[in-house]
Amino acid sequence: MAKTKANFQTADNIFDSWRDDVLTGEAPILYPIGSGELARIEIGPKLVTLIGGSPGAGKTAFTMQCVIDALRLTPTLRVLVCNIEMPASVLLDRQLSRLSGIDVTTIRHRRFDAEHADRLDQAIHTLEPLTKRLAFVCPPFDLGNVAAAADAFAADMLVLDYIQRISAPGDHADRRGSVDATMNYLRQFADAGVAVVIVAAVSRTKDRKGRSSYDGDGLNLASFRESSELEFGADDAFILVPEQDSEIVTLRHLKARHTEAKDIALIFDRNLQRFEPVDDGKYRPTSGKLQSALATMWDRTEPADNGFEEFAEFAG
Repeated sequence: MAKTKANFQTADNIFDSWRDDVLTGEAPILYPIGSGELARIEIGPKLVTLIGGSPGAGKTAFTMQCVIDALRLTPTLRVLVCNIEMPASVLLDRQLSRLSGIDVTTIRHRRFDAEHADRLDQAIHTLEPLTKRLAFVCPPFDLGNVAAAADAFAADMLVLDYIQRISAPGDHADRRGSVDATMNYLRQFADAGVAVVIVAAVSRTKDRKGRSSYDGDGLNLASFRESSELEFGADDAFILVPEQDSEIVTLRHLKARHTEAKDIALIFDRNLQRFEPVDDGKYRPTSGKLQSALATMWDRTEPADNGFEEFAEFAG
């Protein structure tokens, strides 16, 4: 057996360049996706951001809100979205609802009257300038087509919704192997300078009574379905956890490679498909249960910061 050649570098060999970068280098590029507590979420080149949640938790609504507001806040940003389950027209319907303050059912059925006219006009004029910098992947929904589309569109940000349904090149023994391979490719995309946002399904867990459910107390990093590579490959990992019988949804920050992990309490208006940070004066968590599920994996039990600052310009 051939002897392996050691490959390493000592700290003194990189110290001068590291020190110069610290003292004179530029801060990393980040694409803001909102204001208030949402401004803390880091999405940018070379970063992989993972967003999970149970069916109906609002994963797609939250992610598309981030996309549209990122485009509004960074005038040069170009975003490519690969959504497996919803056509582009439906995704735009939802954003029209959020920006206009007209409920999504009215927009879906096109049941407008005179009172909607001004809000529709304002929201459409908000969306229209963004359309040249926003593109949607068409079938086939495989990683080869996604990569080709991203190159052709010169995308700065790539959004995949959701990763368990996007196949990677090559043969794989099972779906888990396919998701692992897809995540490895996406990590390479990020390393090449693209911001990667991944939407993922989560698995059911056992609730306090031993029943299989999506109960928030049991959701943690291990809940991401099909792959351990998802949580290991991501720079930041979030799970949306709705509170029972409430419009409050906690964006649980499960992993933060470069910053402090802090949960964000949000109000999710399903009629408008709109997320807003909770006003600290209007809501406080009744217990620390949303943090407790993470204790075995992360030494973090402090309560979430709650802050609120209206961002939607045309909120109705």
